[in-house]
Parts: sequence; structure tokens; C-alpha cells
Amino acid sequence: MKAMVVYSSRTGNTKKVANGIFAGIPGDSKDIQSLEEYEGKDAETFFVGFWTDKGTCDMTVIDFLSGLRGKKVALFGTCGMGKDSAYMEMIEKHVKVWIPEDCTYLGAYMCQGKMPMDVRRRYETMEKNGVEPEKVKSFLKNFDEALLHPDDRDVQDAAAFAKRMMEKAESC
Repeated sequence: MKAMVVYSSRTGNTKKVANGIFAGIPGDSKDIQSLEEYEGKDAETFFVGFWTDKGTCDMTVIDFLSGLRGKKVALFGTCGMGKDSAYMEMIEKHVKVWIPEDCTYLGAYMCQGKMPMDVRRRYETMEKNGVEPEKVKSFLKNFDEALLHPDDRDVQDAAAFAKRMMEKAESC
């Protein structure tokens, strides 16, 4: 098989992006499964998706990435702080370290994703705990904007990313 899309999705955000990734991979030699369902299918290229928690991916993704050997790997993920490109780049760096050296790293696609309501409640209490009001306001604004993501544009961008990564994989 040419390409396998595997992902971990806690709230459905990453699953939605995974479907966009899958749709963007040309041809029929491809499959998609959540990491919970993954049955060990092999492929030349793996698209590995994750949700972000404290600046990195969850352990199922770390374990999966660490076990790959000699594959072409592209990452994709969702993150609540989607407007912060520096934060997204930091997440990518934290996750790609788990890709073994004998694999070829192709690149990453990150987009904003909605967060659970308990995160908003935590933000709402920050000011009482000494966090600057403007910073709290910024967090709340970002949270509210994230409720709309991943949106259709994010999914289309994910599909375009997948197509580019497959073209890149062909030239490796």
C-alpha cells in the first residue's frame, strides 16, 4: 500500500482533519484508521495525526511513531492555540523527535481545533489567580474562535498538504 493515515483524536477534531488528509491522497492505494483500531497495515508513507496536550502528542502517537522503520512520515495535528504559528512550530518539533532516524520526515500540517469547555472555565478563573486581564481576554477570544475549527478551509488545506506530501514522497 502506498499511504496509510493513522490518527489519535480525543474530541473529533483530528479525525475530521484525517478525513481531509485521506481525501487528498491520490489514487486507491491508501487506507485510514484511528490508532485504537490500527491493525498493523503496512505502507510506504504514513500520515500520523494527533491532538495537542501541553505542547505535544499523546503516548499512543509517541509509541506508534517510535515503532516505524524505514518509512516516509508526515505529521498532522490539531491545537487549540491555532493562531500562534510559533507554538505550532514548537509542537511539530516536540512530536517529530519520535520519528526514528531511518525514516524520511516529509513535513507537518497543523490547524486550530476546538477545545473542551473545561479549558474555557480554567481560562475564566485565571484573572483571579493573578494572570493579567489582557492575557485572559486573549485566551478567551482564542477559545471562542477555536470553536469553529477545524472548518472546511482547514480540511481543504489538509487535503492539499497530503497531495504535496505524496508528491514529495515520490521524489524521495
